[in-house]
Amino acid sequence: MNGTLITIAVPEQAMRRANDVAARTHQRIEEVLTRWLDWAAEEIPVETLPEDELLALCEMQMNDRQQHELFDLLAQNREGLLDATRQARLDELMQIYRRGLVRKAQALQVAVRRGLRAPLSSVAS
Repeated sequence: MNGTLITIAVPEQAMRRANDVAARTHQRIEEVLTRWLDWAAEEIPVETLPEDELLALCEMQMNDRQQHELFDLLAQNREGLLDATRQARLDELMQIYRRGLVRKAQALQVAVRRGLRAPLSSVAS
């Protein structure tokens, strides 16, 4: 493990969810919680981003590897071919995809408010 070892009190609801994810994905709970912390650190409030990062977020997409893996897992899911581990991975990728869409929409809203981007309604006109 790379990083700093600390001790924290984790709220009961978060522990229940982490335990559930750990059981479904056959991971240690520490791995699940570490991944969640990484995600949270990546997602600082959009309103606080500097202009260059905000504009980059407006153009954000899943990386090619994740897109390909998501496409493959969705195809396997349609055919009913996913085991529990691959279903958990599909769920994880869908969560990443949804979170990305929400952050991108937030970034677009903030960029318009800051005058960095034209409103979408005026782009179509």
